[in-house]
Amino acid sequence: MGSAKSISIREMNKFYGAFHALKDFSLDVAPGEFLVLLGPSGCGKSTALRMIAGLESISAGTLMIGDADVTDVLPKYRDIAMVFQSYALYPHKTVGENIGFPLKVAKIPRAEMEAQITAAAEQVELAHLLDRLPGQLSGGQRQRVALARAIVRRPSVFLMDEPLSNLDAKLRGHMRAELKHMQNTLGITTIYVTHDQIEAMPLAHRVAIMKDGALQQLGTPKTVYSDPANLFVAGFMGSPPMNFIEGAIRDGMFTGAKVTLPAPDLPDTPAATVGFRPEDCSVVAAGQGQFDAKAFTVEMTGDQTLVTLRFAQRPVVVKMPNDFDCAADTTAGIDFSPMTACFFATESGDRLRPPSQRKETHESRTDEPALRPVGPLL
Repeated sequence: MGSAKSISIREMNKFYGAFHALKDFSLDVAPGEFLVLLGPSGCGKSTALRMIAGLESISAGTLMIGDADVTDVLPKYRDIAMVFQSYALYPHKTVGENIGFPLKVAKIPRAEMEAQITAAAEQVELAHLLDRLPGQLSGGQRQRVALARAIVRRPSVFLMDEPLSNLDAKLRGHMRAELKHMQNTLGITTIYVTHDQIEAMPLAHRVAIMKDGALQQLGTPKTVYSDPANLFVAGFMGSPPMNFIEGAIRDGMFTGAKVTLPAPDLPDTPAATVGFRPEDCSVVAAGQGQFDAKAFTVEMTGDQTLVTLRFAQRPVVVKMPNDFDCAADTTAGIDFSPMTACFFATESGDRLRPPSQRKETHESRTDEPALRPVGPLL
């Protein structure tokens, strides 16, 4: 395979007339890293990917792949391979012809081309289907053809734009495992776009979370989940998402609707929000928790039970053991340790931290070193 290369993006911007689609976007991707651009529809993640690919022009900023400045370089000279959501296969060509199309364009000798096609097909377990047409394949098989076509080019960088979104849930899980195994084996630098945080968490070495064209937080899946930088990240990461209660912080105490919690060393904040994860709280007897709420629904999902309660006109979700049950409209307590809670300034969305935990720069708040070797990653 080609040698994996780093990617360095500095203050990349995209304008469509007066619309500012991508705003001062900067990040570094290490050689061999699997980085996921994650965010809701319209947040700019696919635009950023297409700019890296050269399919969209860069309005301002710089893009480096390895040691080369490719800001204004044509796509075919960037040494990248892209996998699209729609597969983009030629319906009249066989699997083998689709996989080998980049080699044919590059005028690789026939014997060498056939050997490379076979090797790429074996990598995605399609060697027995080389004579089939795309219309004779399942969705997962077609996506693997698209992956094999990208592999056969021996690129330095893979770009993937929601490649699994057209598959059913079971097949998506299977393909996620295949993708991660393939990327670990090949060690190719990969940028992967998705709106599905459940898809991002198991795949990524690091996740870049975006909103409204701007980077919100960059870090390992564990970091962005357990230590969110702001209200948006806290609410976007996690299924079910984090629970929120609004109130105020004064003299080291958070006070909301029938809730009082210690908030030591945090500044007085007239409009504050406390957040806590469903797995960090539990349903207890009324009067025995941090506050009481009324049970709304109880859903047994197999390995756990999700209990949704109503409190202050909004839902609060709690993960309980799979043998838990209670009747609807039952008043119960919700208990959690304030040590597991996150506090935010409601208006700005910024995380509130004690002085000892505050990071000094935006970069240290949103990024972590990605010092990874070229080659297989464990």
